[in-house]
Amino acid sequence: MPPANPVVIVTGASRGLGAAVARWLAKAGAVVTLVARSEENLQQVAADVRRLGGSAHVVAADVADVHNCRLAVKTTLEQFGRIDALVNNAGVVQPLAPIADTDPDEWRRNIEVNLLAPYYLVRAAIAALRQHKGRIVNVSSGAANLALETVSAYCTGKAALNHFTRVLAAEEPTVTALAVRPGVVDTDMQATLRNEADNAMPADQMAYYRQLKAHGELEAPEIPARAIAWLALYAPREFSGRFLDHDDPRISRPAREVLGTSL
Repeated sequence: MPPANPVVIVTGASRGLGAAVARWLAKAGAVVTLVARSEENLQQVAADVRRLGGSAHVVAADVADVHNCRLAVKTTLEQFGRIDALVNNAGVVQPLAPIADTDPDEWRRNIEVNLLAPYYLVRAAIAALRQHKGRIVNVSSGAANLALETVSAYCTGKAALNHFTRVLAAEEPTVTALAVRPGVVDTDMQATLRNEADNAMPADQMAYYRQLKAHGELEAPEIPARAIAWLALYAPREFSGRFLDHDDPRISRPAREVLGTSL
């Protein structure tokens, strides 16, 4: 069981999935450190967190920079004295191009956000997480197990994140570390896939992404976010090292029971 007011760091918290995770955590009375680049958007999410019964600490920073990750952990500990969970949600999908045509700087940027940032944050927070038998939830993707043309950096980064999670779980017996697949979510990342890869992505692949939106098949962020919030607070030790689906009944059912059905 988490403490009465668990302290959770959430990255990519200014919008979409990360913002929804923060709101669900607020319903549980959590103290949430919100990390993203947009100060204005973070302040709006922070207001929602407080309205829903939680407390919010805003860190406007780019998690691709190791110093910013250390700062997020340092200020959280200074203000609240503990860290109970870390949700590594920040992610980018670009570059969208065949490997032979990708911009090396964009490819590196993708790996910095999708893989190195979770490492930086885990490295900075691990001592505090050990102290309270905390939890780490790495938001991954089904792309980790797929060879998607023109999405090489994202697929590679998420596959590496999954294996990083397995090694972390093996090394840290007092910390529960897992990766979660949030499904196909109606976020800005999906909009990017629909709108920014016309000249690079195979036609059938592009049609698939556009069809998901047109047919209403994208999941609202609040659904997988509820599962992720529950995992940050309650994930059992036996989940450590696993790559789990957000709609696994072992997760989705207790998430609904504990957090409710609406924000």
